[in-house]
Amino acid sequence: MEPTQKRVLGKSGVSVTQLGFGGAGLGELFVRVDDATAAATLAAAWDAGIRYFDTAPFYGSGLSEMRTGRLLDNKPRGDFVLSTKVGRWFYPPADPDNFHAPGWVGGLRFAHVHDYSYDGIMRAYEQSQMRLGMNRIDLLIIHDLDFWFHKTEANVSAYLAQLFSSGWRALDQLRSHKLIGGIGAGINEVGMMPRFLDMLDLDFFLVALRYTLLEQETLKAELPYCERRNVGIIIGGVYNSGILATGAVEGAKYNYADATPEIMDRVSKIEAVCKAHNVPLAAAALQFPLRHKLVAAVIPGAIHPDQVRQNVANFRHTIPQALWSDLKTNGLLAEDAP
Repeated sequence: MEPTQKRVLGKSGVSVTQLGFGGAGLGELFVRVDDATAAATLAAAWDAGIRYFDTAPFYGSGLSEMRTGRLLDNKPRGDFVLSTKVGRWFYPPADPDNFHAPGWVGGLRFAHVHDYSYDGIMRAYEQSQMRLGMNRIDLLIIHDLDFWFHKTEANVSAYLAQLFSSGWRALDQLRSHKLIGGIGAGINEVGMMPRFLDMLDLDFFLVALRYTLLEQETLKAELPYCERRNVGIIIGGVYNSGILATGAVEGAKYNYADATPEIMDRVSKIEAVCKAHNVPLAAAALQFPLRHKLVAAVIPGAIHPDQVRQNVANFRHTIPQALWSDLKTNGLLAEDAP
């Protein structure tokens, strides 16, 4: 597959390179990344022809956005597509010297609040513009409005109501005034896509972890629902946070936790089929989601230029049709997977 080939994202009309760049790692999710390495990593993506960059305020409390903006600031604005996210805005903590954002190894020293209201969406959007140094953002994504972060039905329902009754007006206004090209929602778990689509006129979803070489449950109802609504898909977490890149090695991560013995066994079996066809596991993981007609891009992250180059090489690796057939025969891939 060719990384620089473009696909239209749902009904947004925005075209993205089918291999994009995910910016979570540059917010120092698992390891610290110095500024020079971060800049070289983003430059390697640009040099490889990648023209779709995704980031978020949450990634290192603004650090990923700042780093992404530094690369793109001197590039022709019409040559790339940029997405970021709303649902949190940031403020200085009371004790910045002793503050550390939970869930991140590094990042900036800013605290945040979840806010899906009109004012909260606008405040988040404007803060992102400043960190990115951009007066226009192509794709804006409702971030982490799910059980992964908000835990209970009461919390999720309350934030959905806030979004529906207030925040959506901000998003629709930004889109209708051409200040953004499309509106999406980030999804970490099965069950949320229909809830969003029953409420809001979304252009796309950024689906993290839930349509990968390891997981295809969204094929049953959610992706068909999206197809009926002409809603596009971007795939994040294409390696299930690590194990589909590293293989079933000691300490492998699956969905941001240590992989269980069951997952390790399944990945080992998938990898064995890949090896029989001389295909790297990571290549199969990168290319699999794009066989679905709704999927416009996959956005693996990277924290070093070599990782970008390896992603590009794996994306271009030829995969025989027999590999997918063998995975299905062995019960390692859903029968209805494209």
